[in-house]
Amino acid sequence: MKDTTYKARIGHLIQQSRLSKGLTQQQLADSLHTSQSAVNRIEKGNQNISLEMLARISEVLSSDIVHLNESGSVNFRVHGKRKLSGEITVKTSKNATVALLCGSLINRGTTTLRNVPRIEEVNRIIEVLTSIGVRVRWFGKNDLELTPPAQLKLDNIDIEAAKRTRSIIMFLGPLLHRYKKFKIPYAGGCNLGKRTVEPHLDGLRHFGLSVKAHDEFYQVTSDKTKPKRTVVLGERGDTVTENLLFAAAMTDSEVVIRNASPNYMVQDICLFLQALGVKIEGIGTTTLRVTGLKNINKNVEYHPSEDPIEGMSFITAAIATRSEITIKRAPIEFLEIELDLLERMGFNYEMTKEYKANNKFTRLVDITTKVSTLHAPMDKIHALPFPGINMDNLPFFAVIAASAKGRTLLHDWSFENRAIYLTELNKLNANIELLDPHRVYIEGTTDWKPAEIVTPPALRPAVVILLAMLAAPGTSTLRNIYSIARGYEDFANRLNSIGAKIESFREV
Repeated sequence: MKDTTYKARIGHLIQQSRLSKGLTQQQLADSLHTSQSAVNRIEKGNQNISLEMLARISEVLSSDIVHLNESGSVNFRVHGKRKLSGEITVKTSKNATVALLCGSLINRGTTTLRNVPRIEEVNRIIEVLTSIGVRVRWFGKNDLELTPPAQLKLDNIDIEAAKRTRSIIMFLGPLLHRYKKFKIPYAGGCNLGKRTVEPHLDGLRHFGLSVKAHDEFYQVTSDKTKPKRTVVLGERGDTVTENLLFAAAMTDSEVVIRNASPNYMVQDICLFLQALGVKIEGIGTTTLRVTGLKNINKNVEYHPSEDPIEGMSFITAAIATRSEITIKRAPIEFLEIELDLLERMGFNYEMTKEYKANNKFTRLVDITTKVSTLHAPMDKIHALPFPGINMDNLPFFAVIAASAKGRTLLHDWSFENRAIYLTELNKLNANIELLDPHRVYIEGTTDWKPAEIVTPPALRPAVVILLAMLAAPGTSTLRNIYSIARGYEDFANRLNSIGAKIESFREV
C-alpha cells in the first residue's frame, strides 16, 4: 500500500469517527492540544501521524482507529514529587450518569443530558443502547441526546459491551413494564469479588419480575404487577434503589420504598424522574413515596450533578503531594463526613459559601486545601451507607493514611477483594499489612519510592495507585489504565493542568 493511500485511509477513519461523535475539527484539535489546521491535514491524509498521536485520537474519540494487540494498552508514565497548584473543576458524576442513561429507557420521548463525562463506562452503556436501537447523538462539548425507537431491538444487544459494565443490571427496572419476556447479559464492571444481584430481584418481584439465571445471561419474565404493600429493601443499595425507582416511575399508583439509599446518584435519579412528571416525596431520605405514570413520553433536559468521588480524588492528590489547590464545584453534602474525619487527622482547608448545582438541588462549594501535617485517626476508618463515608471514597484513605503519622486500620467490609488491591501501594514503599480480604493496617508516614505497577481491575484502587505515584520521586509507570478511564475523563491531562507531569503512551 502506498504511504499516501495509507494516510488517506487513516484520515478518513478519523473523520468518520469524529463526525459520529458530533465533534468539529476545532473541538477535536482542542482535545488533542493541537491546531484545527493540523486535524484538517490529518483527515485529508496530508500529514504523517505517529502511533502515539493515533492513540491520543483513539482515546478522545473512544474508538480505536487502528487495532493494536494487548501490548498496545494505554499506560501512564508519572514523574512524581511535583507540587500541585491552581484550580481544578469537578466533573459530572459517573454513577449518576450511567444510571440516567439506563433510566432514559423509561422515556419514549427524547432525553437530553448535559455535561456528560466522556468516560469508558458511559461509552459501554451507549454501545449497549445503540445496539438495541436507541439513537444517541453527542453535541456541543459534552451534551448527549437519546431518542428510543418505538420498539427496542433487545435481541441485538451488544453482549461484549454489556459484560464490561455492571450498570447493565439497571435495565431491569425500565424494561419490566414494557416487555413480558426479555434477557440481559450478566453484569460485569470492576472485579471486586462476588456482588449479588439478589437485592435487585427481591425488590423488583413486587412489580411482577422473576428471573432465571442461565449461562451468560438472565432470562426475565414480567407480569407487570403493582406492589400490594410497602417495598422494604433488605440492603440499602444505590443501584437497587435506582432500579426500584425506575419500576415505580411507570406504576400509576403510589409506591412506598423504605430503607432506600439517599445517596447522590439516587437524588439525581429522583430529580430526573420529577422532570418527567413522576411525583416523588422524600428525596434525600430513606423513605421514598413515588406516584408514577402509566406512559412517559416527554422531551426532557437534565443536568446531572458533580461527582463527590472525583472531588475526593483531588483532595487526596493535594494531601499526598502536600499541595495547595482549589477544587471547584465540589458537592459538599457528600463530602462532609470525609472532611470531618480529615480535620480530626489534622487536615486544614478553606471552603466557600454553598451554591446550587445546575440541577437546582445539589449543594456545591469550592474547597481550597492547605499544606497539612496529618496523624492517624483514633478509630478505624470504614464506610457506611450515606451519610457515612462513601464506599467509593474509602480507598483514598489508604494513600491519606500512608501520608499520615501513625498506624491506621482501614476496614473495607462491603467488597471482598478491594482491600487486597491496596497492598499494591507497598511497591511504592508504603507499609500496608493485609489482615484479611477486608482489613488492612497502614503505617505512616511513607517515604514514597517510584515503581512500575499493572493497574488493578478495579476503578478506585487504580486511581489510588496513580495518586501515590504523584507523591513518589522519580518516574513511575502505571500499565493498562483502562480501569481509570472507566470513571475519569481525561484524568492525566487535568492533573497536568495543576502541575502534575503524567505522560500517556502505548507500546506496540
